[in-house]
Amino acid sequence: MTSLERTAEALRQRGFTVSVFETAEAAADYLDANLDGRTVGFGGSMTLEAMDLWERLRTHNQVYSHLHGFPLGPEAAEAQVYVTSVNGLAETGEVINIDGIGNRVASTLYGHEKVYLVAGRNKIAPTYDEALFRARNTAAPKNAQRKQMKTPCVQGDHCYDCKSPDRICRALTVLWGPMIGMETEIVLIDRDLGY
Repeated sequence: MTSLERTAEALRQRGFTVSVFETAEAAADYLDANLDGRTVGFGGSMTLEAMDLWERLRTHNQVYSHLHGFPLGPEAAEAQVYVTSVNGLAETGEVINIDGIGNRVASTLYGHEKVYLVAGRNKIAPTYDEALFRARNTAAPKNAQRKQMKTPCVQGDHCYDCKSPDRICRALTVLWGPMIGMETEIVLIDRDLGY
């Protein structure tokens, strides 16, 4: 059994809906078809950018994304569906995200009819501790670099647990299962995508 298969099985055992795709294009086709005519909020995600998902969805949906000109505001948080990625995903089924403002993690916890969490195989780690390490020491520094923040991790290669005012890792969420009353689907892709 591959890492992707073990992860999918663990997620299903925890109550998540899981879809697995070989390519980003196949996953984008699936999401494009399933989100037709819906209001969609996007979390800042390089995985979704690599899939060119915003460009596809905006032709037949109202899509709110601060990466595409919509300021952070209530629209994405109030959308019918929310789509984002994860910073770390354990083969044992824990879903980990780190956030600086809170818009992304808040929307994975409450307020939508459905949440899609999209993850390439590079986000998967064997254990919870390794997935947490990945979120803090791979994803967070790369996002700080992308945003040109003034934090030690921009110059280094890991989290320094800094106290910088520019720190983007201010909140950590772990989903052990889907939130009550909000369907959560994990979309796994057998490709390296995002940070």
